[in-house]
Amino acid sequence: MLKKLLAILVLSILVIIGLSYAHQILTFLLNAHDKVNELLQSVFSEDKAGDLIKNLLALLAVPFGFGLVSVIAYWVVKRQWFPYFMDVVWILWLVQTAALIALYKTSVGV
Repeated sequence: MLKKLLAILVLSILVIIGLSYAHQILTFLLNAHDKVNELLQSVFSEDKAGDLIKNLLALLAVPFGFGLVSVIAYWVVKRQWFPYFMDVVWILWLVQTAALIALYKTSVGV
């Protein structure tokens, strides 16, 4: 428990120190989501079902895409399966979702 508390304290300090880099990473993640969303716009219809599927695929494509990039890089170096694939996908999904929610709140003005 103490190790986890120390880890979150150190990571929080690193985020505060590297806030501009964290902002660039979040901006890159949101831009990637927007690009995927734009690409899927022409594929799916404008009704509610098409919009739901488009948004779902856009939300899942970016974390799985970056997760696959990490798997491929790990496989090229180690020649074995990356054991933390789903952990990376979950973390990226949580960060992307939190950023999208924060962006939505600021655009709506809630």
